[in-house]
Amino acid sequence: MFAVLANSWALLLGVMLLMVGNGVQGTLLGVRGAIEGFSTFEMSIVMSAYFVGFLFGSRLAPELIRRVGHVRVFAALGSLISALLVLYAVAPNPAAWILMRVIMGFCFSGVYVTAESWLNNSATNETRGQALSAYMIVQMIGIIGAQGLMVLGDAGGYLLFVLPSVLVSLAFTPILLSVSPAPVFETTQSMSFRRLFIASPLGCIGIFLMGGVFSALFGMAAVWGTEAGLSVAQISLFVATIYLGGLLFQYPIGRISDRMDRRQLILMVALVGAVSMVFPVLFNPRFELLLVLALIVGGVSNPLYSLLLAHTNDFLDQRDMAAASGGLLFINGLGAIAGPPITAWMMGLVGTNGFFLYIAVLLAALTGYAGWRATQRPAPAVEETGTFATVSPVGSAVALEAVFEVAQESTETEPAQE
Repeated sequence: MFAVLANSWALLLGVMLLMVGNGVQGTLLGVRGAIEGFSTFEMSIVMSAYFVGFLFGSRLAPELIRRVGHVRVFAALGSLISALLVLYAVAPNPAAWILMRVIMGFCFSGVYVTAESWLNNSATNETRGQALSAYMIVQMIGIIGAQGLMVLGDAGGYLLFVLPSVLVSLAFTPILLSVSPAPVFETTQSMSFRRLFIASPLGCIGIFLMGGVFSALFGMAAVWGTEAGLSVAQISLFVATIYLGGLLFQYPIGRISDRMDRRQLILMVALVGAVSMVFPVLFNPRFELLLVLALIVGGVSNPLYSLLLAHTNDFLDQRDMAAASGGLLFINGLGAIAGPPITAWMMGLVGTNGFFLYIAVLLAALTGYAGWRATQRPAPAVEETGTFATVSPVGSAVALEAVFEVAQESTETEPAQE
């Protein structure tokens, strides 16, 4: 791990500062939108727009990088992100915010592709797994730390928009001044959705459902908190606790997944998440208990994403793993785009508890589907499955390809270690 930090500290520091900027905008816009009088539905479209941009970015950013190079793309998209963070406060209008969120999603997608390519290129076969873990950890730390910035200013003012803009600008300084060479970007062949679904129906359906869960947690938590009457400090703490849960539970759930049928573990973890989200719908708990539930749903959501990727990997040939990553990311993006508007619709039907109910329904659907799939074909032998590798739902196809590669390498070396 020390070797990874020595080689990639500039990149990891920059990614952490970027995630601070991204984490602040997700929470801040939810609070500021209510101050500006935006409706819940308008805010849901604003939040969904980010995932539209991200989806297009995942397709277009690689071509942009090939045309003008990593450094120029990195610097240009970083400048756009920094400017947009300030422009939100200048143009508090739903249509303007929707457009800016689309551009923001596109920019972050391109930045992730660039950063992950750099990280993957700087790592060796022996350190790639550690590099991915470090990358995921700094992402989570950045988003959690971003929530602390929310209490430093007035959500109705300009300071909270200026601070993340400055941090994003600073994020690119250590990266662009680093002596590490820019990586060579290679295009992988795509896999049809039909082939991907045949290989792993649970992987495809599960990734789609988790896209909806993640976009609700990432995009609508602050909107829910504002409508529920929580203070800015309480909203920030609630969001931070979701990501803290994801950080804490990834490793133990991953360790368990390497020792049992992953479909059974997906079923159990999703069921725990569904029950935790039904609880606030039925009992209207105090804020302290809501934090415990936030820790649980965050603790199951992020590992479920990695579990579904690992499960899909178990049914792919090595030569198909890289091609599958783009398809899985696209399926996840479709679920993420649909998440906020459906959450807003459910909140309109049943009140603020619609936020929890939506997540509960998706996790319950995943529970049922995982149970049904377990009856359709036998599980692969545990010793023949790939090793669990942690990946964040905000990563690009580059990170997914690297995860598949790490899992395959780990599987190949395990017999020699025994």
